[in-house]
Amino acid sequence: MYEHMTFETILGRMMDRVSNDVDKREGSIIYDALAPAAAELCQMYIDLDVVMNETFADTASREYLILRAKERGVIPYKATPAIAKAVFNMSVPIGSRFSIDKFNYTVAEVLPEQGFVYKAVCETVGSEPNHTLGTLIPIEYIQGLSSAQITEILTPGEDAERTESIRKRYLTNFDKQSFGGNRSDYIEKVTAIPGVGGCKVYRAWNGGGTVKCVIINSEFQKPTQSLIDDVQTAVDPTQNAGEGLGIAPIDHVVTIAGVTETRIDIATVITYADGWSFTDCEPYMQETIDHYFIELSKQWPDSNTLIARISQIESRLLDLDGIVDIGNTTLNGVAQNYVLGTNDIPIRGGVIG
Repeated sequence: MYEHMTFETILGRMMDRVSNDVDKREGSIIYDALAPAAAELCQMYIDLDVVMNETFADTASREYLILRAKERGVIPYKATPAIAKAVFNMSVPIGSRFSIDKFNYTVAEVLPEQGFVYKAVCETVGSEPNHTLGTLIPIEYIQGLSSAQITEILTPGEDAERTESIRKRYLTNFDKQSFGGNRSDYIEKVTAIPGVGGCKVYRAWNGGGTVKCVIINSEFQKPTQSLIDDVQTAVDPTQNAGEGLGIAPIDHVVTIAGVTETRIDIATVITYADGWSFTDCEPYMQETIDHYFIELSKQWPDSNTLIARISQIESRLLDLDGIVDIGNTTLNGVAQNYVLGTNDIPIRGGVIG
């Protein structure tokens, strides 16, 4: 805003106010007297420009955006730990600690499953541990322990909310007022629960007074039953349905469900570069398709339906090394885009090329 207020401009304006019969050349008494003041005024305009940017949510940096958002009750989501399913060959003490890779886990509670199955909470917050499965090593010796495994991430860990997400929620707050169990209220509060990446809300889905919330996890995948149960308890505990003991207002009987995965098999005709084959390209093709389907799944909370498009798949595969041409692509045996159900997200099935 004040880019034009340079040192030269300010000094020139000051010099213009000095009589021309005075020596104003660089090094003169009047020049040496005015130049430091002009430099300070230039710095003041730079600082004023910063203040103007930090004043408005659209241009504020994270620190001042958080202060601005707080005035509307919009608080950044904190980083949360991953919660894993840990399976042992014997009973282990609650509170016992284990390590896997560079992460430590603490055994938190027994899961109602056959065998010695527990919830274990990662001591490192954030999303980094979400894809680390395998053998656990006890930090302190446990007599008789011969097997300890993390077999599944029940609730994905989440990183601290990104600046642009805070900005979007703050600005949206002016358009959609969250109040007393309206749609925005459910979406805002359910999405804020650790492990939840998005939510759709349906009114009177099973008669008057009933509400259905369909969720996707923070990795934009189908949520585990454990996460669904945790969200159900936080929103409207099943044993006290409609009593208003959770997030939901009194007399709202809420059911929490998860998105459904739809398998999409992909068949296509590919021309490979010299020295390349399907076997060479297959891992990269699978990774590329997985990334595309995750991109689609991220759009699920704000979309009526998702559409897996042949053109997107072909163009992304064509960018891979070793592939020079592609065509005749089908999705689940049909040569057209695949339209998913309202609460469906795509997962990769077989890939034939």
